[in-house]
Amino acid sequence: MWLVVLVYHFGLILSSSAQNTCLTHPTFREPANSDITVICGTEMMKLSILLCPVYFGGYNETLMALNAEFNKPECHGTPDWSVDPPILKFNFSITEDAIASCSNKLKISQEVGSGLFSDFSSVQFVNISGMINSIDPNAGTITYRQEMMYIFSCRYPLQYLVNNTRMGVSGVSLAIKDNNGSFISTLSMSLFADPSYSTHLVMPDGGVQLKTRIFVEVKATNLTERFNVLLDRCYATTGPLPGNSTHYDLFVGCTKDGQTVISTNGLAQNARFSFEAFRFVQHKNMTVSTFYLHCATRLCETTICSTLQPNCTNSRRKREVETAQGTSVSDVATVTSGPIITKVDNGGLTGSASQAVKEEPKGNGPLTALAITAGVVWVLFVSLIVYIVLRLRSPKK
Repeated sequence: MWLVVLVYHFGLILSSSAQNTCLTHPTFREPANSDITVICGTEMMKLSILLCPVYFGGYNETLMALNAEFNKPECHGTPDWSVDPPILKFNFSITEDAIASCSNKLKISQEVGSGLFSDFSSVQFVNISGMINSIDPNAGTITYRQEMMYIFSCRYPLQYLVNNTRMGVSGVSLAIKDNNGSFISTLSMSLFADPSYSTHLVMPDGGVQLKTRIFVEVKATNLTERFNVLLDRCYATTGPLPGNSTHYDLFVGCTKDGQTVISTNGLAQNARFSFEAFRFVQHKNMTVSTFYLHCATRLCETTICSTLQPNCTNSRRKREVETAQGTSVSDVATVTSGPIITKVDNGGLTGSASQAVKEEPKGNGPLTALAITAGVVWVLFVSLIVYIVLRLRSPKK
């Protein structure tokens, strides 16, 4: 408490000129609900309140803090007198440590899925909330100052505990993009050549052979032990964008390609599956077939991950949940691989055709030999007849 009093008196000295600025400002009035601005960013939550109403209420910036944590410097705001109107800014990272540091609340709820997940699954949401309130250091048993309190909250789908969607193949990062509303963790997709997931797949220039088994791992980093990775759908497309080209589902809900094997899903901070290399029919006139792998990914609390997986023994693929609220934020986080190239092996077909052409003269060989033999015999026969005739007509000596 003494620390608060000292900060208060120090603030009175610094704020004397600031108070003079507010005395003539239009916002020097009673506080209103519209005085607070909340930005639910991808990495930070940014809050700001008008400063002049704070001074009007008999307080200053040193007497305002997040969730009444007045003894923690990181929970106090930063005044900005360079803007009009002047504001008091509060920023904190969207990590569990930063959220808990100033006693903000994090609540997880389970709701009916929408968008890509609407047909077969439910979605968890995380709500981060708190308040900015004032303290009267001179108050004893009673006070004549009205307490100031600003309440804020931000709401995200839980799978948006994914900061940067990292697109990579063969263990090499190809691109990094930021998903709107995502935070905390990094999600990556890697391809491996062995079932132990120890050897990264090196893509040959000419592509891999058809039916080569490719092992896929989708992994989240910087997560706490509370969350696991859950894949709802993985599919291949002929183009790099998830929804703008021909696609083929490896698995979606309970429907699975016959050559796809799911090893781990929803049980750890990585999900693993494998499939056999294939080609798209539309690439039949090309020497290679190129496609891209996409996985619709979300995070789930370890205690209920099993309930979010599709019930493949029940025709009802969509589960009921207790709460259902709308959201203005997309509920899809898709991680994408780089190009996967398969060799369209037309060499064998071309060789067979060439061999058939070469063998065709061999097939006509006996006929040719027979014709030649018949010709020779015919010539000999004719020659013999001519010889006999000439011998008979010649005068005897």
